[in-house]
Amino acid sequence: MKKIVIFDMDGTLIDSKKDITISINYVREKNHNLPPLSEEFIVKSINKEVRNLPKLFYNTQTYEQRDRVLFEKHYKEQCIENPYLYEGVLELLQTLKKNGVLLSVATNAPTVFAKTMLSHLNVEELFDVIVGADEVKASKPDPEMLYRILNYYEYDAKEDRAWMVGDNSKDMLSAKNAGIEAIFAVWGFSVHGEYPVVAQRPEEVLEIVL
Repeated sequence: MKKIVIFDMDGTLIDSKKDITISINYVREKNHNLPPLSEEFIVKSINKEVRNLPKLFYNTQTYEQRDRVLFEKHYKEQCIENPYLYEGVLELLQTLKKNGVLLSVATNAPTVFAKTMLSHLNVEELFDVIVGADEVKASKPDPEMLYRILNYYEYDAKEDRAWMVGDNSKDMLSAKNAGIEAIFAVWGFSVHGEYPVVAQRPEEVLEIVL
């Protein structure tokens, strides 16, 4: 029996809110002459199940190409300035790996940023697959990302077990849509969650999976 754990990245594996906030506010100032937003507002906006981020961040109805280009150019350099693994995450990943659990990442961030950040934090090599939103037609909560990872492992629902570990409703819904188990992490961007399985600390994921 294979055991597969698919992790969300931002707010689950790593705290990246400072750099995300800096880059969003850079675009707000340069392209729209708008005042800065707080980290708290930005994280809360990102984690909303239904939201219009261009409206919330840049006061536009849709993402303007100039905003997307400027954000990606700025964040490419900014994204490795301040991120860090949440306490206990490295030990969680290493222990799962040591016990033969297959590890991967499904993130709504672009793949290049995910790989850059995870490499910078010296954990990229622990994951077999890292899939970002740019590699699929529909991001979470659509299950396409998860299906791609499960297919890579030749997952058999009758014989294997798979979990999605994430910090927001989109992660939980993607797991439900893909027909796998879900663990809601409350040590990162989300400090509470009303879901069947909730992990207060990374070591609780070990107890569930192992």
